[in-house]
Amino acid sequence: RGSPGLAPLPPAKRVLVYRNGDPFFRGRKMVVNQRRFLTFEAFLGEVTQSVGAAVAVRNLYTPRRGRRVARLRDLRDGCHYVAAGSESFKRLEAGPCRSSGSSRGGSVTVSVPISVPSPARQRPGSSASPCRGRSPVFRNGDLLSPPFRLPLSRSTLLDWDALLRLLTDKVHVRSGAVRKLCRLDGAQVSGGEELVNGGYYVAVGAEKYQNLPYLELLVPQ
Repeated sequence: RGSPGLAPLPPAKRVLVYRNGDPFFRGRKMVVNQRRFLTFEAFLGEVTQSVGAAVAVRNLYTPRRGRRVARLRDLRDGCHYVAAGSESFKRLEAGPCRSSGSSRGGSVTVSVPISVPSPARQRPGSSASPCRGRSPVFRNGDLLSPPFRLPLSRSTLLDWDALLRLLTDKVHVRSGAVRKLCRLDGAQVSGGEELVNGGYYVAVGAEKYQNLPYLELLVPQ
């Protein structure tokens, strides 16, 4: 006798998620399935980490019309969405929905990691290795200088000390050498495997992290 609890789960959906109000962010590919995400709130928590949001993601919108999505089942495979906190939605000129596979129905490989891998799980050469790209880095306490676009190459990310030396040469924090890298919420990044392509960070020296509106004042909306 069949049991309702053994009913097959809906197929996985692949979506592309953008940060609200950030025209330079290329989006993050995510795989959505109800085996991994039991609730929509759990999915939003994963989106917060994946897109490197400065605040917790509370809302998901369609990019052009700004229609709010409130349930996992409302997400459409191959579509684009905008992740936002409590701020107002900003329209994004994203492309139309498309199939997550090839034009002939082939399989798709998501090359961007779905979530930020932890150091314990990261192995050089694995599919979750740091991806190539660039991430804007602000200077701690500086609301006048534009961010430095940090290149995220595999060799640089695997040598954290070399990355900090590069930031020291390029960013010029007030206290001298860059000692650490923080997310916009002040959380310290402990290694290159935690960096997200397109994520925003703040270079900090020996001084304390200063929680300032870097993104709002230094990135054109």
